[in-house]
Amino acid sequence: MVTLSQGQWMGLPDLEVKDWMRRKRRGLRNSRATAGDIAHYYRDYVNKKGLGQSFVSGAVVTAVEWGIPEPSGSGAQDPSPLFQVSGFLTAEDQSQQPFSLCAHNVVLATGTSDSPARLGIPGETLPFVHHELSALEVAIRAGTVTPDSDPVLIIGAGLSAADAVLYARHYNILVIHAFRRPVDDPGLVFNQLPKMLYPEYHKVHQMMREQSILSPSPYEGYRSLPEHQLLLFKEDRQALFQDPQGLHKVFGLSLVLVLIGSHPDLSFLPGAGAHLAVDPDQPLSAKRNPIDVEPFTYQSTQQEGLYAVGPLAGDNFVRFVQGGALAVASSLLRKEARKPP
Repeated sequence: MVTLSQGQWMGLPDLEVKDWMRRKRRGLRNSRATAGDIAHYYRDYVNKKGLGQSFVSGAVVTAVEWGIPEPSGSGAQDPSPLFQVSGFLTAEDQSQQPFSLCAHNVVLATGTSDSPARLGIPGETLPFVHHELSALEVAIRAGTVTPDSDPVLIIGAGLSAADAVLYARHYNILVIHAFRRPVDDPGLVFNQLPKMLYPEYHKVHQMMREQSILSPSPYEGYRSLPEHQLLLFKEDRQALFQDPQGLHKVFGLSLVLVLIGSHPDLSFLPGAGAHLAVDPDQPLSAKRNPIDVEPFTYQSTQQEGLYAVGPLAGDNFVRFVQGGALAVASSLLRKEARKPP
């Protein structure tokens, strides 16, 4: 699957993505690379720069706690907080080994894909209802969803839902695409993407507009349900909707993908990090209520030594992440320079 961001935006110093792609005999599509290529590029970068000793793979962090360190024997005390990071490492034989380490600074860079957003309606926990695109990939590979199956219901009007539509149509899977917004809503993400750079997403937007379930369709295999409210799922793989006029509609389905966003999982922080948000009384959200950070250092305004980058800090596009990482690195270097010899 092609990445949303241009390849050059995800490049790292001294190894341009386009040069790496050329050496690997891979090509960019509209200046964009596949997610798999970018993953391989980052692994190669770590190896080429000898950074492997700085990475710990297979680690799961279960707790990050902080406090002021105890005074040393000489009576001197470092006023900066000390973080204790605990978790476990998973070995090749799947055994788990606990670990614990201390640090004066911690950078949160976990993204927001940990906890998918849910509809909160009856039947959402039924086994044919999923919250990640990978469920469709598995079903197609296993042959449980085929072009002869009942339609796959895709819920959402963002890029994840668009990716699911594109993936399903690539395999000629029937799709019903439901979303609560009008197709001409200026707030839809498609209106923020240049057509020349993202033709596939604008094609989905066109399909959403032209292939409504309420009107004749120029294409087969896809129908959209704009401004429809999903009420419940039934055990016999049916979904009950309410249309804009208040009428109820029932559709038989083979699989459901609920792709309406996700929330960060910061359960390893005290209080799940709620007090770190811009509005501590509201749920932490990359789009509406990110971690409150200083704009020039990306350090938390609530906790010294704790930094956040990427979507956790409200930077929801890859091209912004490098600026956040640079701000953190600059802040850490200044802290080191201030330490007494």
